[in-house]
Amino acid sequence: MSFCQILTAKQKALEINLDHHIYGNLAEIGAGQEVARHFFQAGAAAGTIAKTISAYDMVVSDSIYGKEKSGRYVCEDRLVRMLDREYDQIINRLGEVRDESTQFFAFANTVAAKSFSGKGECHGWLGVRFQHKAKADFSEVILHVRMRDQENIQQQEALGIIGVNLIYACFRHIDNSKAFISSLMDGLSTRRIRIDMIRVRGDAFKGIDSRLLALELVKKKFCKAIMFDEQGRVLQATDEIYKKNLCVLRGSFRPPTHVNMDMLRSGLEKFEKSLDKQERDKVLVLPEISMSKLIERGEVDNDDFLARVDLLSALGKKVLITSFDNYFALNEYLSKYSRKKIAFVTGIFNVEEILDLKRYEDSPTGILGALGALFGHTTRLYIYPVMDDDKNEIRKLDSVKYDSKLQGIVDYLLANKFIEDIKDYNPEYSAIWSRRVLSMIEQGDTAWEKMVPETVVKTVKEMNLFGYKK
Repeated sequence: MSFCQILTAKQKALEINLDHHIYGNLAEIGAGQEVARHFFQAGAAAGTIAKTISAYDMVVSDSIYGKEKSGRYVCEDRLVRMLDREYDQIINRLGEVRDESTQFFAFANTVAAKSFSGKGECHGWLGVRFQHKAKADFSEVILHVRMRDQENIQQQEALGIIGVNLIYACFRHIDNSKAFISSLMDGLSTRRIRIDMIRVRGDAFKGIDSRLLALELVKKKFCKAIMFDEQGRVLQATDEIYKKNLCVLRGSFRPPTHVNMDMLRSGLEKFEKSLDKQERDKVLVLPEISMSKLIERGEVDNDDFLARVDLLSALGKKVLITSFDNYFALNEYLSKYSRKKIAFVTGIFNVEEILDLKRYEDSPTGILGALGALFGHTTRLYIYPVMDDDKNEIRKLDSVKYDSKLQGIVDYLLANKFIEDIKDYNPEYSAIWSRRVLSMIEQGDTAWEKMVPETVVKTVKEMNLFGYKK
């Protein structure tokens, strides 16, 4: 039997300090110089640290790294500026002086920890630019974290640990994506800190699809959601949804079908009509895929998820991947950062599931708490008519089934337009189901090609997705 020992931050720092190949600069803004402190206190820090710097004063920081157009200091652009300067500086000053076996690096963070006034969001950006072998071009890892400790000193401690973990992972776990992600949270828990974005580049990650690292964050529950843009690149989800009206479609998108696209189209049109004119250009259309049930069963297939991301990207859509089991939890997350209106486009069967009393038997707040979390003041459900194969009829909102005890609640939701039918839909698409399309692909039945957009047909065939065989 083999055991894997998890090293403390001090042990990791000491191991790096004793490796005479690794040498670099550390620059930290906000939450003290906790990362550097670990290396100094571990001992033998002269073997690793060329320079540490902490530019707290805004004027001083601007004079070193330049001004940000956004005026923000805790942002990815600021982090990249810091990495640019610190890495270039150590290469230019020491590249020809140090031993040829040296692997140079620059670590930086810019953080807004809990302030004395107790106001403001506690989050930060961390990054490492490093050589995975001597003389190599640099590779890079960038993280965004949210600090959840209640005291500033606790947030500083957590930031120091994750900073050491990040540097250690870059030099010890670069060939194993799962170990890389797992080690970032060594000595920590999500009660203290969450990693909600990771982006990598460079030769060190040549054999790794960087999107897999982001998926690992959700699989290990280090964060609740990640987002990919139209090119499949990792985005910082909360920044993307901040102050946006959201039109959201939950689904498997396995694969995306005509009905999925028609749901987004018709839902968006209805949503925009409900908004003030000045808000209509601030709408983000967002397909969302939940890993929740697959995580519980241990059945998450990375290739399968990336295939869905590829297809939605090909259709020009951003995609949100989450660990939320239900609409209520998803809405709470989105509402916190959107701060505007949200519309969920869904089908009649999902509405019946939401109104199923049995789902709330173990919930301390019951169905009232769940519905309150779902609807609040800004969220609406738009119901797309679907074909009921058993009855061979299209079902709309007036056919929803629920316990008679909920009649008063349902009447309230309907009267106040928290739930509404979508009327401008394509009836030809209402009988298309992703699971049926998937089955056809696997069985070689070409009829599936008429049920999905041409872009999906082309991409599935070119990439041999979902069991497709030429």
